[in-house]
This record gives sequence, C-alpha cells and structure tokens, in this order.
Amino acid sequence: MHVRPRLSLAMVLCPAVALWWLLAGAQVFAAQNPPPPAATPDAAPAKPQQARSPANSRITIEITGGDKNVPVENASVYVKYVEEHKIAKDKKLELNVKTSREGVAHVPNAPLGRVLIQVVADGWKSYGRWYDLTDPNQEFKIHLERPPKWY
Repeated sequence: MHVRPRLSLAMVLCPAVALWWLLAGAQVFAAQNPPPPAATPDAAPAKPQQARSPANSRITIEITGGDKNVPVENASVYVKYVEEHKIAKDKKLELNVKTSREGVAHVPNAPLGRVLIQVVADGWKSYGRWYDLTDPNQEFKIHLERPPKWY
C-alpha cells in the first residue's frame, strides 16, 4: 500500500510567515534608523574616538636614575595602550623597546591618547605611570630610584 504524504497548513504557511516577518522587521528598522544625510563637500568627516598617530610620529623617553641623574642603559620600556573597537572586543597592545647608552628610548608610531609607560631595569626600582599623549613627537623624562636595601 502506498501512502502519500500530506501537506499540513503549518508547512505551507511557515515560509510565507517567515518572509512577512522579515519584511515587516526591515520596515520597522528603516523607520527607526533613518539614513544619514548626504555628505556635502564642505562638511568635515567624522573623527574617530581614538586619534591615530601619523606615520612619522615618534615619542622619546629619557631614563635617568640616582642622585647624580646618570643615564640608565639597557632598560626595558613598555608602552601599553588599548585599541578601542565599536563592535568587537577592545584590543590591548604593547610596544617594548630598550634604552641606549645615553638612556634614551624611541617608540615609533605610538598612538595618541591614554598610554601606560612602564620601565624595568636591573638594579633600579620599577616605574609605571599613565600618560596622555597629545603630541605625536612628545618627550618624557623619567627618573628612577634605587630599590630599598633588604637586611
């Protein structure tokens, strides 16, 4: 005996209801979010929240230490910042450079905004502080102290 499958009312109406639901939702979304006005040539483009640094920017960090302000060579300088995203999770980035014999470290292409500068050197107390970078060629002078003696 051969049984012929029957189409139920739900099987016929589901695609039609789904299509209607999508079209109605699109119309409601369009009504709630009108398109942006047409850009005129005179209008300035919108600026992003976190300013990007120019390609030729470079911050300079000068590290000295002790009572005599001697340059601290071969110190690790960490520059940490957060790259903000509107949709995805914010990305935490870190740049690591070393100081020269003169105690100077150059960080290329550092982003403008709030950054954490940390300095770690052998024989010196670690240093860390938040700074606001406003100038692409900004200079920082950091003074390290000797660690306390342990008896």
